[in-house]
Amino acid sequence: MSGELLFEGKDWSFETLQMIHDAAEVVAKQELGLDTFPNQIEVITTEQMLDAYSSTGMPLLYRHWSFGKRFAQYEGVYRAGLQGLAYEIVINSNPCISYVMEENSATMQALVIAHAAFGHNHFFKNNYQFRQWTDPAGILDYLAYAKNYIAACEERYGYAEVERLLDAAHALSAQGVDRYPRKRPMSLADEEKRDRERREERERLYDDLWRTVPRSGESARKAVDHQRALLRLPQENVLYFLEKAAPKLHAWQREVLRIVRLIAQYFYPQQQTKVMNEGCATYCHYRIMSRLHEKGQISDGSYLEFLQSHTNAIRQPTAHDPSYSGINPYALGFDIMRDIARIVGEPTEEDRHWFPQIAGTGDEMAALRDVWANYRDDSFIAQFLSPHLMRNWRLFHIVDKEDAPKLRVEAIHNERGYHDLRRSLASDYEVGRHTPDIQVVDVDLAGTRRLVLHHRVFEGKILDVVDTALVLRHLTALWGYDVVLEEVDAVTNEVLKAHMASPEA
Repeated sequence: MSGELLFEGKDWSFETLQMIHDAAEVVAKQELGLDTFPNQIEVITTEQMLDAYSSTGMPLLYRHWSFGKRFAQYEGVYRAGLQGLAYEIVINSNPCISYVMEENSATMQALVIAHAAFGHNHFFKNNYQFRQWTDPAGILDYLAYAKNYIAACEERYGYAEVERLLDAAHALSAQGVDRYPRKRPMSLADEEKRDRERREERERLYDDLWRTVPRSGESARKAVDHQRALLRLPQENVLYFLEKAAPKLHAWQREVLRIVRLIAQYFYPQQQTKVMNEGCATYCHYRIMSRLHEKGQISDGSYLEFLQSHTNAIRQPTAHDPSYSGINPYALGFDIMRDIARIVGEPTEEDRHWFPQIAGTGDEMAALRDVWANYRDDSFIAQFLSPHLMRNWRLFHIVDKEDAPKLRVEAIHNERGYHDLRRSLASDYEVGRHTPDIQVVDVDLAGTRRLVLHHRVFEGKILDVVDTALVLRHLTALWGYDVVLEEVDAVTNEVLKAHMASPEA
């Protein structure tokens, strides 16, 4: 089909989408060497896109009032013309599902397919974070299982009771992920097979923890030591701890906590790869669309329409621009990908000094595929942000301390400054910098059953008092007894502040 236009004008049909997909696939696989899941492209309306926004983009998700609230918020700003909608949403599943808006022009549909169905798809399938934490072949079955299970709980125990439980679980979902791998069955078949085993395990653990009442003396001490060993403290996954050890939860409530934490875990890699994921997809769509234009498969007018959208996506406002809201992940990711291609193909002496492993190797796609597979945002920036790009972006490291009379420029454009600047920017993308490090550290097993958690405080950044009180209210509702959250300095181990909560009567 080379030399023959895939479409003319803005109109498209399902046959057009198929031709666009097939033409993009030739470039993606034969020229760029992308390795993808099979594609499933679904056309949806504006309302369906808003609905997908509100439920974190996942199909078949269970019902919750917060999804409706988000739908109303998104719809309000969209109808008022204050915010547009994404051209697509893509699901990390096998087959990879790409939702495209029916309002899109034919050019935008081509862009979406290149960006999502091939760029994001390749990244989902090959990046080590997704390979380690997700099961694309099982996620849709698991979501169906979760939706049906929670619907059955609503019918049996009442909508209000299930809603309160989901409110509490959602409040703790950021502390419901493992930072290190553990066994994670995700398919519906595995869930059904292990359901009975999990119930038996919970009953045994519950008996050992809470129904074995020590008498006195040495026997009491040994019993408490045995119980504490079962808890495996400290535990960073608070939802996991509550699911296994909360004294008053019923079996169905523990399963709902498990559902919420497994879905939270599924999104964990996306938190760590926003710059890389969007950078990969943007670089791929740029290469695919440019190549389709070179081959005469899209017209000059369509290519200009694409370039306008692409330019808007990678626009990086300056700090003084009213629209500035931080670093645009599309812009940073795309520029680093392009810079890697430049270093591989036409390196300078500076590039050879900074990147001896890839400078001048000549195969840009081999280098990029290796990067996409083996890094996450913080390590990616720490390894591949070049002095050339720092100069182009005019990056500086400025320290703004509350008790200091003036701003201080910490890093400039010299050898030491480049290293400091790159390290500083990379640290901003560490998940731990944005999610509080909270762990369960102790339980009063022999007396009040009071639960003790620690928040490790870095650089004096303690938790917001109001938000902490709200989350602790949910935590005590799940635990059933008093909870203490101590804010502990990560360096000195000094307790800076303590938050306490008791379950409501």
